[in-house]
Formats: sequence, structure tokens, C-alpha cells
Amino acid sequence: MDKGRFGVPAGVEDWAIALGVTALLLGTGLLGEHPGTGPGMLGYALLAAGGLALAVRRRAPLTVLAVTGLCAVGYQAAGFDVLAVSYLVAVYGAVRAGHRAVTVAVSVTMLVVLLLTALVFHDGPTGEALAQARHVLEIAWLIAAFAAGEALRQAEQRADEAERTREETARRRADEERLHIARELHDALTHQISIIKVQSEVAVHVARRRGEHVPEAVLAIQEAGREATRELRATLEALRDDDTTPPRGLDHIPELVEQTSRAGLEATLTIEGQRSDVPAAVDRTAYRIVQESLTNVARHAGAATASVHIVYRADSLAIQVDDDGKATPATVPTPGLGLLGMRERVTALGGRGGAPAAPPGGGTPGTY
Repeated sequence: MDKGRFGVPAGVEDWAIALGVTALLLGTGLLGEHPGTGPGMLGYALLAAGGLALAVRRRAPLTVLAVTGLCAVGYQAAGFDVLAVSYLVAVYGAVRAGHRAVTVAVSVTMLVVLLLTALVFHDGPTGEALAQARHVLEIAWLIAAFAAGEALRQAEQRADEAERTREETARRRADEERLHIARELHDALTHQISIIKVQSEVAVHVARRRGEHVPEAVLAIQEAGREATRELRATLEALRDDDTTPPRGLDHIPELVEQTSRAGLEATLTIEGQRSDVPAAVDRTAYRIVQESLTNVARHAGAATASVHIVYRADSLAIQVDDDGKATPATVPTPGLGLLGMRERVTALGGRGGAPAAPPGGGTPGTY
């Protein structure tokens, strides 16, 4: 629910203002001498209606402007010489909402109509009629209400612009820092890891050609070099994945599943629910989760099939990845950064999920 300036819900604040203005109008009206029936009762009803209409001024500012204006004209015709406080508040709200031209036109019309109403319904001299019209809607108060609404509208626009500027600056700095880290990693690690990988593979190849036993340490270095190369490439891709490049999201998951199937792991995709618009961050994160999950299944689960299940709900998105892997507690690999990264991405977006322990018979399920 929207909050007002005092930290209370906007609807509660609007009703408090409406009731306060209504009480003020009725109290001012009671100070005069008016008949208890006929025009007097109608005047009191119009005073109350004009004040209570302010309760919806945020949702329908122009409608409230018209209603409060008509009520002011009505209770003036009924003989009530009461300042149109409700109309002034409506002017303030309409200008704050950005309806400046309409508010000026309606206000000019109101001044003319109030003058004509005073001339028609007032029995005294013309001067007294003009004075009554001025009492109902003082031009000075009208200008003040208009100026207050315009000042607050401009202040809110400046605040919104400042907030957007701060967000854009923070995003740009984060992108620059991410690219700087990617360049440093590439320059500092890629070359050295490549040398380790190539040299270990050459050593294994030469030893096998000679029919010699390949030491376990050399095989471990070879596998570590390959793993480090894959992890570094994935890290660099993630660091360089910013808004300046076309992002991959939910629409690309079918293509990802098809690529996985062509690579040897039979993967299927099931989608439930009506596709709805999701924030860009959620869109990208969903793709990364499926990508990392299928990669883990292919590399660690020893699975022949995998299934991706996506469920669209009214206010959430659920993703579940299952496989038929034969992993056992004795063969579970050392946890890496993939699952931690997925969990952090989801948590940052206000979601939850993770990969529970493998069920009996193997498998590496995950739900997000």
C-alpha cells in the first residue's frame, strides 16, 4: 500500500483530511444563521459532500475537482458564505497530479460561476453579492493552493530523477568494476592456467605413447587444469554479462535444453501456467539457474536424462530440475561455487531454494 508523508497508508491519510475538511466546513456553516429545512439542509449536505469527496482525490483528482466546485456553487446558492476549503484542497491535488492546464480552466470557470450565482441568488446590493463570491473562493487562497501543488509536484519529480540518477550511477560503477575484475582475472590467470593444462596434457600423452604408467598426480593436475579452465570461462562470462549485451532469459531455455540433449544428456522441458512479464533480473537468473543445473547434472550426476519443470504463478516463478543420476554419497563431488552462486542469485531477488541431499538411488534434484 502507498505510504503518505507521515508514514501512514495514503488511503488513511486521505480519509483523515476529508473528515477534517468536512468538520471545518460544517462548523463554519453552523456559525451562520440558516433555516433548518429547505435550502439550509441542502447547503449542509453540499458542505459535507464537498469535504468527503476529498477521500478519493489521489485516484480521481479531476473528478474531485469538479465535484467540490459544484458543491461550492451549490451551497453558495443555498446562502452559505463559507470559504471553499474542499475546492482549494482539490486544486492542490490536481496540480500535484500534473493537471495544471485543466485546473486553471476549471478555476477560472469557477470564479465566473460563483460571481453569477451570487448575483442571481443574493437579494442585496451588487457589492454585497461580489463580496460573497470572493468569500467563497478567495483568489489569493486559490493561487496559494495552485502554487503549493506545483511546488510539491516539482519536488517529487526532482526526487524521482535523483533516485534514477543514483541507481544508474551505481549500476554503471558496478558494471565497470565487474569488467575490471574480468580483465584482471583474464590477464592474471588465463595464461597461467592454459600453460598448466597444456603441459599436463602433453605429459599424459607422451607417457601413454611410451607405454609408461601415468602418475596419479599428473592425471590430477590434468583434470584440475580442465576444471579450472571451465570455471574461469564461466566466471568471466558471468562477469561480462551486463545490460549492454543482449541478455538470455526464459525465452532461451528451450534452446538451452535442446543443446543439452544434443550434447548427450536427454533433457526435457515442461512449462505450466500462463507466461507473464517478469523483471529482467528474474528473467536472467532463471536462465542461469537452469544452465548451471544442467551443467552440474552432465558433469557430476552420471545421469542419462534430466527434466526441467517451470511453473508460472500469479506472483512467483518456480523452477525444478531433476535427473536420474546414479550418484552415491561416496561419489558426491566436493561442493563448488555453482550451487552457492545460484542460491545467492535467488536470495538476492527475494526467493528461496536450493539442492537438497540426493535421494536413495542417486539424483541431484534442485528447486528454486
